[in-house]
Amino acid sequence: MMMKTALLATALATGVVASSAGQTPSGWRAHDLTRPRPPVVVPGQAAAPVPPPSDAVVLFDGSGVGAWRSRNGGPAGWIVRDGAMEAVPGAGYVYTRRGFGDVQLHVEWVAPTPTQGEGQDRGNSGVFLMGEYELQVLDSYGNDTYPDGQAGAAYGQYPPLVNASLPPGTWQSYDIVFRRPRFDSAGALLAPARMTAFQNGVLIQDNVTLWGPTEWLQADRYVADSGRGPIALQDHGNPVRYRNIWVRELPEGPPLVAPPPPAAVPVPASVLDAMVGRYQDGDGMVLVINRAGAGLEVVLPGGRRQALIPISPTEFAFGSTAATLTVAAGAGGRPVRLTFRMGATVFDLERRP
Repeated sequence: MMMKTALLATALATGVVASSAGQTPSGWRAHDLTRPRPPVVVPGQAAAPVPPPSDAVVLFDGSGVGAWRSRNGGPAGWIVRDGAMEAVPGAGYVYTRRGFGDVQLHVEWVAPTPTQGEGQDRGNSGVFLMGEYELQVLDSYGNDTYPDGQAGAAYGQYPPLVNASLPPGTWQSYDIVFRRPRFDSAGALLAPARMTAFQNGVLIQDNVTLWGPTEWLQADRYVADSGRGPIALQDHGNPVRYRNIWVRELPEGPPLVAPPPPAAVPVPASVLDAMVGRYQDGDGMVLVINRAGAGLEVVLPGGRRQALIPISPTEFAFGSTAATLTVAAGAGGRPVRLTFRMGATVFDLERRP
């Protein structure tokens, strides 16, 4: 997180920074050093770069920083060296020229060696979603700091579930799923932002609800936005390096509305009664048809049961599965065979005594 000494002095002078233990929704004071440390977990060995999927937007592939800009819109002030984008102390944050909302983001990063400093002054940077919501980057391998500011923290809000950091000089990965906040037409918050994250393949943030944009020493309130914002990488005065950055935009529209279940048609009780029985194919597949109230149910292998909805006198749909049973009748109209269909799966079953 960016150092804000002047802001802190002003805030303390004006009483802006709260001092009560309940100043954040977690109940912990921000950056409380008495907060329990996440347990250390040793992840698998650092992997080779993960190739982007076919629908990804590649933000950095080692060839240049054309997808990035400075805060004022000018060229990004970071350097590219040995296929990595390296923070230049004092150059400022870099921002994607393109804005994003709901995303899956993959970032690989490495803390500098030899190590210098300790706590927040060692390998410090950050990945910001929409330019506002930070997943902390820090050399947290054997380096103590406040838990909500270590590597993998939703900075100032949620410590990581575990400390899955690898040694400095070793490439590490973040895989982040981010859902942006939603606002109504009047700017009122409908749903806060949420974040899930993995560090080196280990779950570190589990669909946490962010209580506002990232801020130092306090929790900011939500302010209505356009629904899109840049991905940003932080310059915190340390030459942290990044490579293989790609993002997938996630669907933001309402979920598809499922069609209603098949409508039942009237079928005489005598037809339903005639269906009752045991049916089996040559491979041992067995279905049992029973009466269930005024209708029928099928008992599947393993004892699982499904209601049967008559959609014609000879065809029945399963109540909660996209499958059907078609009846073939013999002499006298008594069912002698069933055909079970579910997608490309078809079973022909004969009636057994």
